[in-house]
Amino acid sequence: MPMLSVEKLTKSFGGLTAVSNVNITIEKGELVGLIGPNGAGKTTIFNLLTGVYVPTSGHITLQSGDKPKNIGGQKPYDITKLGVARTFQNIRLFKNLSVLDNVRIAMHQNVRYGLGSSIFHGPSYRKEEAHLLNEANDFLKIFKLHNKKDELAKNLPYGEQRHLEIARALATKPSLLLLDEPAAGMNPAETASLTESIRWIREQFDLTILLIEHDMSLVMKICERIYVLDHGVMIASGIPEEIKSDKRVIEAYLGGELDA
Repeated sequence: MPMLSVEKLTKSFGGLTAVSNVNITIEKGELVGLIGPNGAGKTTIFNLLTGVYVPTSGHITLQSGDKPKNIGGQKPYDITKLGVARTFQNIRLFKNLSVLDNVRIAMHQNVRYGLGSSIFHGPSYRKEEAHLLNEANDFLKIFKLHNKKDELAKNLPYGEQRHLEIARALATKPSLLLLDEPAAGMNPAETASLTESIRWIREQFDLTILLIEHDMSLVMKICERIYVLDHGVMIASGIPEEIKSDKRVIEAYLGGELDA
């Protein structure tokens, strides 16, 4: 059973069809790219996968635990509990909270103490909060943000805000991670660092990753398979070498030869 199976997924907004009969299959542990020109429908697909939008038609099946679950149309918080996390094209941190608190908030869906303990700060509350604090610090160390844990998120440089958003997503303990243009706005050095970070977290956390990205160098380096959208329709899929030479991709998206 694939980790994620998308069948004939369609989303219409009034008379506009943003995504039409899209099929995507991702196996456990894969790192898959989703590319296409601006307005192709990539982020719309992410919004459908995470419950921001309800599909007009089609099915989204997630392998969660031992059973496949239809997640199309479920609430975002329920989909998160099933093991799906995402980042956003436009960074959406809690900018007036500390770096540490951004990560701690994401972890609270998995707390094991009850309401009474949280109100009266009983032993189970104190033990669990200490554990969460240690875990949050560990996530920050992965992205070299530990020394800035008390700073407000909005005061971080842009590249570090991107890393913090990924750390926050990881803190929900997902099995499927959706990255929406994680390299957007980064310089080449930051992109190179991010590329290695994505490789490392995939292996370290046993993740399946679906990645939207316009930086073709990053996509070609780390993605094992690639899907290509154009005007809401899937026009190609395959390994990077196949996508690089596909005439439909070059015409619709690249406007010429693809640089690896």
